[in-house]
Amino acid sequence: MSALRGRFVSVEGIDGAGKSTHIQWLAERIRARGHEVVLTREPGGTPLGEGLRKILLADPMDAATEALLMFAARHENVRQVIAPALRRGAWVVSDRFTDASFAYQGAGKGLSEERLQVLQDWVLDGLAPDLTILFDLDVREARARLADARAPDKFESESAAFFERVRQGYLERARKAPERIRIVSGRASIEDIRVELEKYLSTI
Repeated sequence: MSALRGRFVSVEGIDGAGKSTHIQWLAERIRARGHEVVLTREPGGTPLGEGLRKILLADPMDAATEALLMFAARHENVRQVIAPALRRGAWVVSDRFTDASFAYQGAGKGLSEERLQVLQDWVLDGLAPDLTILFDLDVREARARLADARAPDKFESESAAFFERVRQGYLERARKAPERIRIVSGRASIEDIRVELEKYLSTI
């Protein structure tokens, strides 16, 4: 990537924390600044990735298999969508990225950080978001929100204990990378959250 490349923003959080409410707004705010914006999601983002998404969100499998499929989808997303967009100077906004693998397959399902790091190094080759917005919310509140939504997928159907491990995995990632990962309270009002998001966007 050249120094003139675009910017890469990822949005993370446990299911129900509120990230989906703000992703489209983030993209609109960046466009208002005169930038091309490419929206993507993980798993997904490409035809192959979307096919893998259907499998990953529905079929039971070993945590290692899950991680391998996640990184396979991510490889295609980086190669076909994210890297080309950044090279031409666009901004990329991704609904989840690699932090999710460390939180869900790592902290949540017990896959070692060392194995995930090997996959990250291989697939990303140094690519990382310039900014990660982490929506944080108490697990009970997040699960209550999910109860009012559509039928839950495989991950959304996991136990409260699983989600607590995932949440703590995310918070540990944020502690290790405080300049990149900015925590936003999922309990704050939409207006207050968007003030914070504007502030964080101005840092990259």
